[in-house]
Amino acid sequence: MILFEKFRSPAAAALAALAACASGCYSERITSEFKNLPDAEEIADSAAVLEANGRDERSKAERERELRAIAAEGDAVYRINAGDLIEVRVYGHNDIGIKTKVSPDGCIGMVFLGQVKVGGCTIAEACETIQKGLAPYVKHPVVGITVAEVSSEAITISGACAKPGSYIISDSTRIADAYALAGGSAVRLFNGADVDVADLEHSFVVRDGKVLPVDMSLAVAGDPLHNLKLRKGDYIFVAQAMQSSITICGEVGKPHRRFYEKGMGLIEELTDAGWMKETHWSHVIIIRNGLSNPEMFKVDVDGILAGRCRNVMLKPNDIIYVPHDNLSEYNVFIRKLLPTAQLINLLSRGAAVYSN
Repeated sequence: MILFEKFRSPAAAALAALAACASGCYSERITSEFKNLPDAEEIADSAAVLEANGRDERSKAERERELRAIAAEGDAVYRINAGDLIEVRVYGHNDIGIKTKVSPDGCIGMVFLGQVKVGGCTIAEACETIQKGLAPYVKHPVVGITVAEVSSEAITISGACAKPGSYIISDSTRIADAYALAGGSAVRLFNGADVDVADLEHSFVVRDGKVLPVDMSLAVAGDPLHNLKLRKGDYIFVAQAMQSSITICGEVGKPHRRFYEKGMGLIEELTDAGWMKETHWSHVIIIRNGLSNPEMFKVDVDGILAGRCRNVMLKPNDIIYVPHDNLSEYNVFIRKLLPTAQLINLLSRGAAVYSN
């Protein structure tokens, strides 16, 4: 039994020491500074309270009223402009009529009248101007104007679309039509894959120097409230998603940075990152609003997987940090040490048998 005791004591002492470490220094996680962060569920509940208080609803109602007012303004009256191709007819006098483009200074050339200013006029106003000019030369002139080609009724779309530029519109062209004319989202190579880089949520429409209260993502989806008719001179800017990204780092299989896509959830992003390593902490930290003024909260991933908590929807430029956990590292260490402990135990038993 003496030999058995000699073999057993070191093993018992080693295992006792490990147990002491587990209950002592290793039980104190280096993540203690994160324990006081608000939980994701608290953040979500606060947002629900905010909406219940009516602040978000009031803002939404004001936006809808403004959009309805814009839609009710009716179609803008067409005015002749430089570059438009028009046909002027003087009834009973075919030799006076003309088909021509309006010059950059808004004029057309006609028999008897020379240069006539029609730029900025409605069709009715231009007809009246020409009739008055022809009155000394033609008895009771009757003038008609047909617009053969419109070049001035254009909008501009720029930014992260496939074909930015100026496009001719009609009185029925809407925001979604213009986005389609521009080829939709531009595509970029990111992490070895082609991805759409348009960030419709942060895109906007400008009219007469004012940003319209339009949600481009809803407009492109065909929402009639946001998919307004366009007018001459409107400017559409398609924001680029490269400015909105998601970063994931820490105890994950594949730390990386990727474009933000609307509807991305934490679980999906953890899956893309090769999931969490064995040494991860019990919670994941999300850093929001940038590093200069960060808002931090923790997420119980196990709770999400078990159905106790909701999956967290990510926002542009979120940083996901999976902290390192000393206790988890200790558990991995114990699992790897276990074969050695079993060997010691086996040797101890063998020694006891031999001594007997």
